[in-house]
Amino acid sequence: MSTTTIPSPSANQDYKASLLPLLISNNVLSFGTYVLKSGRESPYFFTSSLLHTAPLLRATAAAYASVLSTEPFVTTNADGITKPNFDIIFGPAYKGIPICAAVTNELAVRDSLAAAPQGTWDNVSYSFNRKEAKAHGEGGNIVGAPLKGKRVVVVDDVITAGTALREAVGIIEKEGGIVAGVVVLLDREERVSDAEPKSAIGVAQRDLGENIPIRSVIGLHDLIEKLGDQIGATEIQRLMDYRARYGEKGSQ
Repeated sequence: MSTTTIPSPSANQDYKASLLPLLISNNVLSFGTYVLKSGRESPYFFTSSLLHTAPLLRATAAAYASVLSTEPFVTTNADGITKPNFDIIFGPAYKGIPICAAVTNELAVRDSLAAAPQGTWDNVSYSFNRKEAKAHGEGGNIVGAPLKGKRVVVVDDVITAGTALREAVGIIEKEGGIVAGVVVLLDREERVSDAEPKSAIGVAQRDLGENIPIRSVIGLHDLIEKLGDQIGATEIQRLMDYRARYGEKGSQ
């Protein structure tokens, strides 16, 4: 595995410039020809299960934290004090579990490194669900902070058909929580199906309503715009052709 060194993600404002090369060098993001579950032949593939090393998890968490540190997930008052518009970072089982914990930790690290620490994230917690409710001990379906009455942001890796997100929203609402937003690691920016003109994120936004922000850490457009020097003109053209063929209608 590559030992690519990157700047401290807490100090690096351009998180995409730090994260993308690391994803490529560790084969999390790879290029070639891949047949997806949908049957589409994709010129790239994203393997989020490889995000298990310390540098990869730290860079990924820093990227999520960068998104969550900006509007509409936070509000900055006239006096410069920033307050989060959410109370809990929720990671759907299973891939969302390490993400929610790592992102919560990263936000705390940023607080501690600030020139004038404000305790911005002191009251932000993480939670995740069990696949099967526990009948003994503390019981229940939720591990971490209780969701009842709390504003909850969902973090996950990739939205494909939106099924996992709908399940997460259902869990949060059943527990009495309020869905306050969604952040995914990768937006493939392609139509869910030939019959559906919107992407998975577009469908989720339509279902949840415009008042609930849905954002991605990186999207297909970032690969096209930022990776020319790293993967070459041929691969960039293949990405552009794929987007032209399968991209969300009206987004070209």
